[in-house]
Amino acid sequence: MEIGIDSFAAAFTEDSRAVSPPDRLRDLIAQIERADQVGLDSFGIGEHHRREFLDSAPTVILGAAAARTKRIHLGSAVTVLSAADPVRLFEEFATLDLLSNGRAEMVVGRGSSIEAFPLFGFDLDDYDALFQEKLELLLRLRDHEHVTWSGRFRPALTGQGVYPRPAQNQLPIWVGVGGTPQSFERAGRLGLPLMVAIIGGETHRFRPLVDLYREAGRRAGHPSERLKVGMHSPAYVAETTEQAVGDFLPGWMKAMNEVGKERGWGVMRREHFDAQRGPKGALLVGNPEEVAEKIVRHSEALGGLSRVTFQMNAASLPHEKMMRAIDLIGARVIPAVRSAAGASAS
Repeated sequence: MEIGIDSFAAAFTEDSRAVSPPDRLRDLIAQIERADQVGLDSFGIGEHHRREFLDSAPTVILGAAAARTKRIHLGSAVTVLSAADPVRLFEEFATLDLLSNGRAEMVVGRGSSIEAFPLFGFDLDDYDALFQEKLELLLRLRDHEHVTWSGRFRPALTGQGVYPRPAQNQLPIWVGVGGTPQSFERAGRLGLPLMVAIIGGETHRFRPLVDLYREAGRRAGHPSERLKVGMHSPAYVAETTEQAVGDFLPGWMKAMNEVGKERGWGVMRREHFDAQRGPKGALLVGNPEEVAEKIVRHSEALGGLSRVTFQMNAASLPHEKMMRAIDLIGARVIPAVRSAAGASAS
């Protein structure tokens, strides 16, 4: 199982003070570099177009990281494909793949934050149709140097070449999903790896949707090894559980309640956090061994996971705590997870 980190490039510290954007981005690049050094498998950058985040141009951040890293996979988390031009997007990630010597990948989704749609002139009423059409084109661009294609939302292509071509023979494209059955089924039908965002509730409740994905892939004739499942969840590790909770809880509660106001959710309280941190809840917050055990349980509950990514900076943690958490993931979480996986296999 691969272990990675996803970042939304938060523009604020844990006490909600804005810091120098150049400093914040330099810290983020340092975090990616440290993740590479200590053995993490992937680092993803989200995409938002709002004041709280600095990740509106994720491929620029990833390009800077490519020059400072050697082995870690660099990708999006997620790219809002519905509001993007697939041609330009493919060119950007193909360039990233060349810069990183074949380490680029994409996780594409419709986007849970909707600010990109009016910003780039798209209608939210076309939310799913945009994604479906653009995913079709993106896959065509990945598989063919010259493309003939027409659709509703973009001028037709009449055999033009799209360059550069990536270093990898086939640029990895994952589909990022929330809880919509049609999204799981579509990813399976297309034979694309699946990244499930589980930010609340009990992880095992996603099993029917993951089974739907795998069954759709099987019916479409895709081999089981191609149908990878990843899980993206809020997570944080510290030396002790008490320290992890103390570091993570204040910023996480504040962030969730701010998002909740926008989306009409109920108020999150401490008891909700404690339930989410429990054995079946989505939050991966605790000491390294505790978190590793929970990752293994989640993998078993979902029928096997290929990748787990930690979303740590939703709590707006300071740079020093993020770096220490990255060290602990590399030194203690990853070995514990892989040891458990090896024991299970034998």
